[in-house]
Amino acid sequence: MSAAFSTAKFATQPFPLNTTSPRSHDKPLFDPLKIPTCSSPFLGSTGKLRLSSSSKLNLHRRSGAVVAVSDVVKEKKSKSTPNLLITKEEGLVLYEDMVLGRAFEDMCAQMYYRGKMFGFVHLYNGQEAVSTGFIKLLKKEDSVVSTYRDHVHALSKGVPAREVMSELFGKTTGCCRGQGGSMHMFSSEHNLLGGFAFIGEGIPVATGAAFSSKYRREVLKQADCDHVTLAFFGDGTCNNGQFFECLNMAALWKLPIIFVVENNLWAIGMSHLRATSDPQIYKKGPAFGMPGIHVDGMDVLKVREVAKEAIGRARRGEGPTLVECETYRFRGHSLADPDELRDPAEKAHYAARDPITALKKYMIENSLASEAELKAIDKKIDEVVEDAVEFADESPLPQRSQLLENVFADPKGFGIGPDGRYRCEDPKFTEGTAHV
Repeated sequence: MSAAFSTAKFATQPFPLNTTSPRSHDKPLFDPLKIPTCSSPFLGSTGKLRLSSSSKLNLHRRSGAVVAVSDVVKEKKSKSTPNLLITKEEGLVLYEDMVLGRAFEDMCAQMYYRGKMFGFVHLYNGQEAVSTGFIKLLKKEDSVVSTYRDHVHALSKGVPAREVMSELFGKTTGCCRGQGGSMHMFSSEHNLLGGFAFIGEGIPVATGAAFSSKYRREVLKQADCDHVTLAFFGDGTCNNGQFFECLNMAALWKLPIIFVVENNLWAIGMSHLRATSDPQIYKKGPAFGMPGIHVDGMDVLKVREVAKEAIGRARRGEGPTLVECETYRFRGHSLADPDELRDPAEKAHYAARDPITALKKYMIENSLASEAELKAIDKKIDEVVEDAVEFADESPLPQRSQLLENVFADPKGFGIGPDGRYRCEDPKFTEGTAHV
């Protein structure tokens, strides 16, 4: 199986390229009304949207051709080939990370309904293949920028379960000392540059991090700085301005970044098909001069193959990649969402394609692991999550004096008085205002 989509390998894809003639202003690149369709569904139960393998799409660019590739991951080895996609060690790492993400989020639901967590809590159940498939290929120095659905991204990047759970509990032992909460996980130690509550606001941060890597390598001559950045965001974000602006900047400067669209088909309660003029997000990549890839986000092995190529391109200085992972969340938008808008048949369809179950089946059928080995991992993860809850529950709450820490850049600014004490500790600080 290959996820090759670098320019040099496009010839193997079903989209012929024409790099010899300039772009014609008299003819459109393609007529969207004449695109052949096929019976294979795209985006859940909606058919007749995916380009067929016989489609011809010519995209021209001065410096070479870039195409959008759907179904980029195909089986290219004969059935008799004994080579597997992963080793036993790699498979166990993937399985453990995905099980950790699922078990952690299930526990979060329990703790939320018991009153241990507050505010909005968005769970990642069902999307584990995307986080694991990408992040477990990174180095510690590489950066990850997440969304409000960020717990599992933090875990995959190496932030301890204790720290993530404590942050959710609002305790000082959390990765943000209890000041970030569910939607704002951050860890400088693990180069997790934050979860972001507002959609799209993390993409410019990720683009800046990628620019920093390129600047350090090319201007400061730090030859060993081949760090890459992953920017995670959802399908709803792809209709916002930051998405287009940052794709343009990243392509223009060939930044080492991968834009990972976690297309779970729903933006809260808005169907992706109702909100987007062209639901095939990956096709937006070539418009800015970068490869656009669609991959089955419910299959960690397919995601991993695409991620390998995209991360490799970024490290080699070949620029950004847009990857659309078609996935699905098994719970409502947040724990406050009764999840009554989605079709039960649609939910059942994706539940039957559980990425953890699929990986487990693959490993057992290919003798990469036994039932006993995988059950041992399940038991280990249950203990890790239970320990995280106990640790978070017993940890102290932040002191009132912590309220204004890490808020003001000037340590002698508004938050701290001339005597060095926090103004909020002064009994007169709230005079004339309502006490909360």
